Amino acid sequence: MLAITTLLSPPHAARINRIIKRLEKKFGIDDVQATPDPHLTYQLAGVHKLSALKEVLADVAATTEPFSAFTTGLGVFPGERPVIYIPVLRSDALNALHHRIIEATAPLCLRTDKFSGPDCWLPHISLALHDTTPDLLGPVLSFLNEETYNLKIEINNIAILRQQGEFFLQEETFELGAKVAVAAAK
Repeated sequence: MLAITTLLSPPHAARINRIIKRLEKKFGIDDVQATPDPHLTYQLAGVHKLSALKEVLADVAATTEPFSAFTTGLGVFPGERPVIYIPVLRSDALNALHHRIIEATAPLCLRTDKFSGPDCWLPHISLALHDTTPDLLGPVLSFLNEETYNLKIEINNIAILRQQGEFFLQEETFELGAKVAVAAAK
């Protein structure tokens, strides 16, 4: 399984990782660290040919200018193992990038997750997942509620994360705007 994502910039990734480490220290929850690079996910997918996926994502990235996105608050996907996250606010630019990724990758996908579609997609940055419980939810949210999560993040890449055992690790990253910058320089 692959995850098509945007990796957070080093300062924002460091902030998210500090929060995750504090959650591990205080509550013992650390499964989110299976993906060491904080990110927002556009799609989870299995693909026919990784090389073809890389080619279409490189093209989408090269023809998309970087833009800012914003986060606010905290969110929870409820269930037996609640997911705690920071919501990323949808904007025209973020929706357009998501749409381009879904459209470009559709012919290549063997399967995708049901939450990648435009009607269900909720961009977010995960803080805790898989090892949370309903009993931990209240104390964790109370702890997290001590600060705010209003970030301005730069959407400047598309990254493929590949599942390797229990981890999702960087396969390849494509910077946004490569063709746009070349065209402007001419």
